[in-house]
Amino acid sequence: MDRWHSLNRGILSQRYEEIDVLRALAIGLMVVFHLVYDLKEFAGVDIDYQDPFWFVIGKTSALLFIFISGLSSGFSKSSVRRGLKVLFWGMVITVVTYLFMKEEYVRFGILHFLGVTMILSPLVSRLSSRTLWVLVVPIVLLGLWFNGLAVGTGLFIPFGLMNDGFSSLDYYPLFPYFAVTILGILAYRRFYAQRTKSLFSFRLNSNLTKWLSRNSLGIYLIHQPIILFIIFVVNRL
Repeated sequence: MDRWHSLNRGILSQRYEEIDVLRALAIGLMVVFHLVYDLKEFAGVDIDYQDPFWFVIGKTSALLFIFISGLSSGFSKSSVRRGLKVLFWGMVITVVTYLFMKEEYVRFGILHFLGVTMILSPLVSRLSSRTLWVLVVPIVLLGLWFNGLAVGTGLFIPFGLMNDGFSSLDYYPLFPYFAVTILGILAYRRFYAQRTKSLFSFRLNSNLTKWLSRNSLGIYLIHQPIILFIIFVVNRL
């Protein structure tokens, strides 16, 4: 076991208030953005989900999930198992979106990204903090460079290289977003590797916040069907 996991071995069961709050915030922002998207696309409501305000809400949610995933990898004894589970549900979303939205089905969305990075986290965590800091900038720069390129195959989509005509409802490639995962790992080392208490003490961490945090994957999977079902029922009235 590497030294960063060893330092925290005795406190893996400890919950940190600020992490629960951030994860609950990410879930709330995600639900709001998807509600706005669904109202526009499936209910005909005149609202522009591509407006900068809504774009920032959706992107902030995703970046928080990615950062917290990297941060939480330091506490986990089973990152690979959790990663395989998340990746499995990502593939389920791929199949479902392919059946109903073939033109823009999800090929490497946020769950695919999180699943792969969770699987990789035990290897990445073996690298020194200095090495990880050095990797952040080139990962971001490569991601920005890849974004302007087009290749003749879809095999490199997970890395940020898109083929001609690529379109997807949800797309979070390893480049540049893996840099955010690394920042989460570095935050764990800096603030939590030898800590047994939360960084902050506040009253925002209610039972609802804890429940949202603990059930984030389930909420991610069911909130869209629930929203769409409600829209369908309302449209039928």
